[in-house]
Amino acid sequence: MSAEFIAHAAFRTDRSSPFRFIVSHILRHPLFGILMIIGAFSNAALASAVPYYIGEAFNALTEGQPLEVIGALALTIILSQVIRASLQMMRNFSAEIFAQRIERDVRDELYGSLLGKSMSFHDMQPVGDIMARVTNDVRELNLMMNPGMNMLVGSGMFVLVPLISAPRLYPPFIITPLVFLIAYSLLQYRYVRELSPVAQDVRASFGQMNASVAETLEGLEVVKGAAQEAREQQRFDHQVDTVRGHVVRQADIEARYLPQLLLGLAVFGAFLHGMLAYRAGEIDGGTLIAYTGQILLFGFPVFSSLSSFSQVSLGYASAKRILSIINEETELDQNTAGHTVPISGDIQFEQVDFGYTTDGARVLHDVTFRIHPGQTVALVGQTGSGKSTLTKLINRIYDVDSGSVLVDGVNVRDWNLASLRSQISIIEQDIYLFSRSIADNIRFGKPDAPLDEVIDAAKKAQAHDFIMTFPDGYDTIVGQRGTTLSGGQKQRIAIARAFVTRPPILILDDSTSAIDSATEDNIQKAIWAASKGRTTLLITHRLSQIRWADHIIVLKGGTVVAQGKHEDLLQNSAAYRRIFARYEGEPRQRTDEALKARS
Repeated sequence: MSAEFIAHAAFRTDRSSPFRFIVSHILRHPLFGILMIIGAFSNAALASAVPYYIGEAFNALTEGQPLEVIGALALTIILSQVIRASLQMMRNFSAEIFAQRIERDVRDELYGSLLGKSMSFHDMQPVGDIMARVTNDVRELNLMMNPGMNMLVGSGMFVLVPLISAPRLYPPFIITPLVFLIAYSLLQYRYVRELSPVAQDVRASFGQMNASVAETLEGLEVVKGAAQEAREQQRFDHQVDTVRGHVVRQADIEARYLPQLLLGLAVFGAFLHGMLAYRAGEIDGGTLIAYTGQILLFGFPVFSSLSSFSQVSLGYASAKRILSIINEETELDQNTAGHTVPISGDIQFEQVDFGYTTDGARVLHDVTFRIHPGQTVALVGQTGSGKSTLTKLINRIYDVDSGSVLVDGVNVRDWNLASLRSQISIIEQDIYLFSRSIADNIRFGKPDAPLDEVIDAAKKAQAHDFIMTFPDGYDTIVGQRGTTLSGGQKQRIAIARAFVTRPPILILDDSTSAIDSATEDNIQKAIWAASKGRTTLLITHRLSQIRWADHIIVLKGGTVVAQGKHEDLLQNSAAYRRIFARYEGEPRQRTDEALKARS
């Protein structure tokens, strides 16, 4: 299966269907499965012993046998139930371990699969729905095994045991258990057929609701800024109603559960048959009591299967949703046999075309240029011209639709993906920090980096001084996405992260946009020093950085319209002059606005 990252698990599951997927996980833990089955059978068999010995005791009492005989039968019943309770504890313990291990394995398998999906896949998937599958759907598989499958196996034994024990009391007594088994199986098949699609709707609607919640909370600042809380509440209420509607449909199917009626008919038929046999003198009173008790054992599968089949149906629907994600192939793979040599920094684009969707508009068209090792190149162009997209083709976050991208003369498709990406560092405008310590965020690309190296990188990025103002210094835990830090602080930490990895290729995607001019001057000096000996790509609107570049590439509408040095482009490229004039005018405009506001 194509994937950017493949977790090297010690097992391989069958992913050809949800049923085989579940079975392959069950077969990984045969001991606990066998113990669960043994416990379920012994539970039913020892439960069957109770009415049998009660019937024997009734006969002994009516025949006037000594109390010692009746006492021995009573002790036998007690002993059988003590053994039954012990075996039940073993069964339930095994079932719980069974379920927990399957949940753990499926969760690991799904998480590893998600890490291996390309950005094209993740761009099209709502995060909330993915989270619903990782959390709730995986949990449903646990509940499917216990209590769902545990109760289902147990109830199955309670259906089979009377079929074996009843004819041992009196051969014709097999009729009622046999008819019940056939009718019960047909009704359960019909019940599951009705329940399965509704269970899938329940899980799917829950995922959609979860996706909506995640999206709204992610953009909560926008919601509050536009005063749209009421509208979002109404939208969420509608989705909750949808989930409720599917759950009500499931409850409606469960309310029409016909095996409960079948149980009443079976008890009536068995009692009638037993009375006729008793009056005909073919059986004694104790046998009639024992037989009636055997039929009453059907009560457990009838009542427990109402919930256990529902749980199994929800678990199966969840397995289907999980498998749809795992089986989704991506455009990229690890290419473990690919190039793994150190990168020198030569980058070539040859007639590259690219679009985020196969049927969508081209973001880049016929892009051709070359960057030599150690060069600092500025990518300039209006918003939407494809600058950021272009850089994401170098480390194969996305793959080109046509043409080729080469690093050191080798097509990026032929590189070992991990080797390629580990030698390219991208600092984006939208900085993502993990909810971990500042030190761990800085050393994220090099987890074994010592603290001294982390501090040195932070100093180069002008981050050390503000880090030391925190009570815990480098051990300070930043909030999710770094919300406890300012934009400039986040960008400086991201720059320090790049300094730690010391990549041969460094890409700065407007990475100084949230930094004040004084700090920018210091960071620019650090970047300048860090860029020596490595290829650096700058996406920026800072004129000082554009002028500093060895080479400038001008993009317009996803196409390279000009490239060269700053002075040459000013003379020869109208597109660059317009961009340069706009960038040059922005500081002046902000100064004029400030003066007007002050006056």
